[in-house]
Amino acid sequence: MGRDVPSVSFTREDRRRYREKVKLSLEVLAEMLRGSRFEFERPLMGLEIELNLVDARGEPAMKNAEVLAAIAEPDWATELGQFNVEINVPPQVLSGDGSRQLEESVRRRLNRGQERAARVGGQLMLVGILPTLRESDVSEGTLSANPRYKLLNEQIFAARGEDLHLHIEGVDVLDTYADSITPEAACTSVQLHLQVSPEQFADHWNAAQAIAGPQVAVAANSPFLFGRELWRETRISLFEQATDTRPEELKAQGVRPRVWFGERWITSVFDLFEENVRYFPALLPLCEEEDPRQVLADGGVPGLHELRLHNGTVYRWNRPVYDVAGGVPHLRVENRVLPAGPTVADIAANAAFYYGLMRVLPSAERPVWSRMSFAAAEDNLRNAARYGLDARLYWPGLGEVPAAELILRRLLPLAYHGLDLWEVDPVQRDRLLGIIERRCVTGRTGADWQVRTARALGGDHEALRRMTLRYLEHMHTNEPVHLWSL
Repeated sequence: MGRDVPSVSFTREDRRRYREKVKLSLEVLAEMLRGSRFEFERPLMGLEIELNLVDARGEPAMKNAEVLAAIAEPDWATELGQFNVEINVPPQVLSGDGSRQLEESVRRRLNRGQERAARVGGQLMLVGILPTLRESDVSEGTLSANPRYKLLNEQIFAARGEDLHLHIEGVDVLDTYADSITPEAACTSVQLHLQVSPEQFADHWNAAQAIAGPQVAVAANSPFLFGRELWRETRISLFEQATDTRPEELKAQGVRPRVWFGERWITSVFDLFEENVRYFPALLPLCEEEDPRQVLADGGVPGLHELRLHNGTVYRWNRPVYDVAGGVPHLRVENRVLPAGPTVADIAANAAFYYGLMRVLPSAERPVWSRMSFAAAEDNLRNAARYGLDARLYWPGLGEVPAAELILRRLLPLAYHGLDLWEVDPVQRDRLLGIIERRCVTGRTGADWQVRTARALGGDHEALRRMTLRYLEHMHTNEPVHLWSL
């Protein structure tokens, strides 16, 4: 939900009009899909990175307005909490040395951002959940100032009618309540975008769903929340619960959650947008003046504003994106399962692994989703989030195997082949996928390093604070996490 919204209250008429506009936009999208009116000359990759802000002690710094004012760059933006910022990296091709250029572009932006953030007493941190975050840091008072966050908070709680219940059982147990959606701000992710044609969208989305579990297992970096050691990628469960609009009674009735893996393989991108309209009431019923059907009839490109806004309030782990750039519409798969960090090199390796697999799996003669139940793919994500590389994951032809074994034996060779098909520079291919391989061999993910270090330091909040400072030192070297000393 990346657009700004005004601070307003909604009437029943607003909701009725918005529902009609969303349904109209869905009909127009169907017509556009039939007419093949989408740009697709070459696949483009882009990413968004969410970051935490900390002070000199490694504690949360509620300074995103000051930090963004100091950075003063258009590709930086607010996120939900005052201790969050986000950077948007423009899309580009992966072929040749594109992966190196993308990595260097991210490093330049982050180095420049860090230099300017330091002027106002802030430090940027790439991590899935900030280890030093306390429950007292996530209240309505620490929401970012942008009115869209206040409005979203109001609408989610109006739909729920009661406080959020956060319950996660891991190594420790978290059982608490929240009176705002600010706990969601603890979740900082990397979102990978892949532009695809309408004809190929379903195959790409299905493939992304199938590999979500292995992605999370090898990239886990969120083991702590509110001082408790929980899952290796606690962010998955926290995000599901922190944006849940359902009280217990609606859960029991089978009402779908706003953070959603889905429930079936698809045959068209239309399936996903149609599910959004069918299952999810509006959170932000804001209408634009555009008549999308008239715009299309006149030969123009409709923005489908209401459909896009509604899509932005359904938090799929792989989200369909309709967008317009340079007056031409396009479609993207937005992969949202990965945590931020630990380093830019690790982020680049995670991206290479994903994009390599996404070059091969969608075009396989016998696609993985034709040999694997959708429920198995969802179970893989849940197990990977809980246990990281120690998880056992299902894969066709292998059965249930350790995550590291699945990645080393089956998925890494496919990723190498995929990057070759993208015509990625072999030196960059070997460097980035080598990082994934070494994580599997050593068992050292960001989550593993955090847990081992914090336990060695005593396991209390002071240990988490000292661990955070060590993490920052390693992060700035850009040495991949499997090389970090304990």
